Amino acid sequence: MASKRIPIDGPTLSKMGDAVMAQNKSRPGVITANQKKQPVDWEALLAGINGGKTVLEYTANRVIYRQGDPADSIFYLRRGKVKLAVTSQQGKEAIVAILGPGEFFGEGCLAGQLLRVSTATAMTDCSFARIERPRMARMLHEQHDISELFVTHLLSRNIRYEEDLVDQLFNSSEKRLARILLLLAHFGKEGRSETVVPRVNQENLAQMVGTTRSRVSHFMNKFRDLGFVDYDGPTGGLMVHSGLLSVILHD
Repeated sequence: MASKRIPIDGPTLSKMGDAVMAQNKSRPGVITANQKKQPVDWEALLAGINGGKTVLEYTANRVIYRQGDPADSIFYLRRGKVKLAVTSQQGKEAIVAILGPGEFFGEGCLAGQLLRVSTATAMTDCSFARIERPRMARMLHEQHDISELFVTHLLSRNIRYEEDLVDQLFNSSEKRLARILLLLAHFGKEGRSETVVPRVNQENLAQMVGTTRSRVSHFMNKFRDLGFVDYDGPTGGLMVHSGLLSVILHD
């Protein structure tokens, strides 16, 4: 017998969430959504690494590592933005992630990855720490508190990738573009609008959304006319406003 999907409206869903929150507050050890998690100071934690670590400064557009290079180290981005992209055998490139300060990349080497599966490129002037795989593996093995924090960081990234996949499968290209812009502007982290890196051009956005540049141009003009984005602001970049969230929420 086929299962029947029962729709749940917004108010009902909100009441259900409030009930779960109230129940969790009475249970020790349960972290609720209202409890803000303190950000991890990876700078301080990684500062204690002696040997096997190099701090590097890269200018914009410089390649950090290429797809197919030996995977022998992990990177922690201290400043700037980094693009991760994959290239098919036919030469077609797809951007899989744009990372900001406080994020790791190249961590596949810790799970036995021998070669890089993507190309990492500095989108802006960047500062990052390069940690050799054996040194990072030893630190995670010996310092369980750091290991737990690192696993939590990777799980958060994994959740993001799953959300990206669901977004790609079920949402329209307009909603996918709106979501990517909000993510690039770090919407929700500080509760305010933020300027997106100027070098994230429409071609890059088209690769991330999985559509054509002309479609991205059409939606960007629409977002601008609605007041959701601004071009050429004081910093010369792209300003994303919280109103863009309505594109994602609208059915």
